[in-house]
Amino acid sequence: MMTNSYARNSGPSWFERLSPASVPSLRLFCFSYAGGSSEIYRSWQRWLPEQIDVCLVHLPGRGKRMKEQAFTRLTALVNAMADCIRDEINVPYALYGHSMGALISFELGRELFRRHDVGPKHLFVSGHCAPQWPRNEPATFNLPHHKFIAELKRLNGTPGEILENPELLELFIHPLRADFEVVDTYEYRPGERLPCPITVYGGLQDARVPLESCRAWQEQSSAGCKVRMMKGDHFFIRNPESEFMSVFRNDVLNAVPVSRAQEV
Repeated sequence: MMTNSYARNSGPSWFERLSPASVPSLRLFCFSYAGGSSEIYRSWQRWLPEQIDVCLVHLPGRGKRMKEQAFTRLTALVNAMADCIRDEINVPYALYGHSMGALISFELGRELFRRHDVGPKHLFVSGHCAPQWPRNEPATFNLPHHKFIAELKRLNGTPGEILENPELLELFIHPLRADFEVVDTYEYRPGERLPCPITVYGGLQDARVPLESCRAWQEQSSAGCKVRMMKGDHFFIRNPESEFMSVFRNDVLNAVPVSRAQEV
């Protein structure tokens, strides 16, 4: 059972700011894919000037929060974050998420606009169909153990050293299933369009997220939507030296005024 104890978690346990800037021009909250960790974004700060604060979002059930119960429903997860993010959004901010993280970013942006009337300046998403796009894939989270592991191997998002090590797998299997349950049980509810721009990134070799489903994100913004297709499969973001990082850097810099003198 999910309890309200999550809402009482202090902000710092959720959010880790990477920039030394005391008052950044933009705070960029980063959300990982199912079964992943925000640690994959730690190197991103070096791609951006310190006026852009990369903020890692640490979800329960992994990393430093491994002992905490992972969420299994997106609404509960978003509400818990929205309850303790207030001190982090006292500067202009944007949201970025990949795959599951794209859904989290979208729904969190909606919730923050509802609560505060001051939402993100920009929504960046990658590796996920527009939220209203029909879901054709069967549920994964409730598969028998061996079939669930086979599906993880097919998706190629979980490191092999975890899947091949019984002790490590025992540690990660529950948050993995929880993340897949978050995605599998998600139900899109129509609402007002976000009043901020959306930039969508897709992988040219990602059969799960076709171009048409990326373009469908435009239905979720009243401020415009750009779609950029990158070389690679579903996990094209994992190579920090890829074309994606250069494109993403420019898009983030264009989302907020940062003088060229500061881009060092």
